[in-house]
Amino acid sequence: MSESLSHRRFPDAERDKSTAATVPQTPQTQSPSYRLAFADQDFLLRDELRPVRLQLELLKPEMALVEAGIRSTIVMFGGARIPAPADADGARTETLAGLAKYFDQAKEFARLCTEESVRGGGHENVIITGGGPGVMEAGCIGADEAGGKSISLNIVLPHEQAPNLYATPEFCFNFHYFAIRKMHFLMRAKAITVFPGGFGTLDELFETLTLVQTGRMAPLPILLFGKEFWDKILNWEALAEAGTIGPRDLDLFRYVETAEEAFEIVRDWKG
Repeated sequence: MSESLSHRRFPDAERDKSTAATVPQTPQTQSPSYRLAFADQDFLLRDELRPVRLQLELLKPEMALVEAGIRSTIVMFGGARIPAPADADGARTETLAGLAKYFDQAKEFARLCTEESVRGGGHENVIITGGGPGVMEAGCIGADEAGGKSISLNIVLPHEQAPNLYATPEFCFNFHYFAIRKMHFLMRAKAITVFPGGFGTLDELFETLTLVQTGRMAPLPILLFGKEFWDKILNWEALAEAGTIGPRDLDLFRYVETAEEAFEIVRDWKG
């Protein structure tokens, strides 16, 4: 309980929940209607309670990060299927095996950022990933090896994956709503790094670009690792030539190849 609430006059919710559990078992007390609303899971999962659940998913990680003093983050987006170099021989495709080098770059970038964060007290530029395998695991490994913590934003999927074992447990969150998860990725972001990936990575990249392009988010470094990969799957110039984006929109992001290059850009950013 927070100190500001330690002397309040009314019993807190936890106490009443415990008291309610000790009442005699009667038809009345066993009826679902008698359950305390905030302790009634069946009630909280009703469709009509969706606005409440959205708020809870916004509040739970936010309160935890505020209490931990986390002020800013470095976002790492990238594919869950990017293998570590040691596992590249088992990759589904030759191209995927070739992308294994970015696993090491992601790990090194997270290590460099976290070392600097730890020197400053660990409250700024904390690594944040989706908490899964691939690039996300590499980011968590780098932060862990640097003696710092990382934030992981997992989401429930039909093919549920467990958080990677390097995710910091107290900052490992799980989401039902993609929209709220995306908000948490960007709320404290000081820089966005995007490694090769699939639909999820593209979704996260384009959402970030759109927010900055439209002025709904302040400019920040948006760094794409692997020019060859991105130029092969996205024809940015065709968008500008067609007039569907402006020529200056191509300046919203930069290509990088190495962790050191990306770290220097983030460190020296004056925006």
